[in-house]
Amino acid sequence: MAEIKVALAGVGNCASGLIQGLKYYGNCEKEEESLGLRHLYLGGFHPKDIQIVAAFDVDSRKVGKDLSQAIFAEPNNAPKIVDVPQLDVTVQKGPVLDGVGEYTRKVIQISSQSEVDVKKVLEESGAEILLNLLPSGAIEASKWYAEQALSVGCAFVNATPVFIASDRVWAGKFEDAGLPVVGDDLLDQVGATTLHKTLLKLLSMHGVRITETYQLDVGGGTESLDTLERTRDVKRTVKTRSVEAALPYRAEVVAGSMDYVDFLNNRRDSYFWIRGLYFCNTPMQIDLKLSTVDAPNAGSVLFDVIRAVKIALDRRLKGAILPICAYAFKNPPQLFPIETAEKMFFDFIAERHESEKVTL
Repeated sequence: MAEIKVALAGVGNCASGLIQGLKYYGNCEKEEESLGLRHLYLGGFHPKDIQIVAAFDVDSRKVGKDLSQAIFAEPNNAPKIVDVPQLDVTVQKGPVLDGVGEYTRKVIQISSQSEVDVKKVLEESGAEILLNLLPSGAIEASKWYAEQALSVGCAFVNATPVFIASDRVWAGKFEDAGLPVVGDDLLDQVGATTLHKTLLKLLSMHGVRITETYQLDVGGGTESLDTLERTRDVKRTVKTRSVEAALPYRAEVVAGSMDYVDFLNNRRDSYFWIRGLYFCNTPMQIDLKLSTVDAPNAGSVLFDVIRAVKIALDRRLKGAILPICAYAFKNPPQLFPIETAEKMFFDFIAERHESEKVTL
């Protein structure tokens, strides 16, 4: 298969998980060898077909280094799973804009190097997909990188909660440019939101009437710190809407990030509380805790998204690609039940879906 050339905006923990995953699964040839990966092959593409050709960051401990070294540089604290060989991709300095908040300014060391011409780097690298892995609070920076993608003819993947694929104006820009865009706010492989929605749907299908439920997350790492300062309300809105969509009736639902705990490092603890009524109006209650590591949680989903976006590019699709958005993101242009989103995605991969682009 042809290579899928990807540029990264942000070389944080998610980028570390993605790049280590490319090495980890690169030599797997059989599905049974690829433990932890949902799809070894997707649309004919293998993870080894994904090539990172450019990367941008602002931290002095990453800028100027080979990407294989930068992913392990502080303040990244994702676990090291494999040794990554020299990638011959130098991390370039992008614009800071609003990419560093007041809280994260204490842990990020902004590079004194001059900003590169991002558009020129993208053009020279041959990148066909720009993957936005900036902090959640980097609203203007995320939009700026989306503009760069438009200007050079790259598809855009927005892993952050910034409204881009789900925004009519932005989706229209990519439509006009003849380019695909997908987002917003990437779902985790072992995600609290997906688990919460699945539990609620299962209980509801069994006749339980959910009356109240919450899901609250506590995490470490710079992303959790940035969320605490700048995007807690936005993420709560996005997650709550996503969880509410799992129920066919209205209930009291709260879902979102709660706090930052430094010593958790790249770990995240999620707490679930569900109250409802079952046979003869009998009350029931569930209390659960889920503990995960953040960085690897994005890898499997990103593998699927990148390969699916390549398929969209090959088919010359444009605008917000709804099957990919609904399958892999918390805030797509339109919310669907999990099983519907899954069917849409696999129909899309198999070319059975007649209308693969949402009309906004």
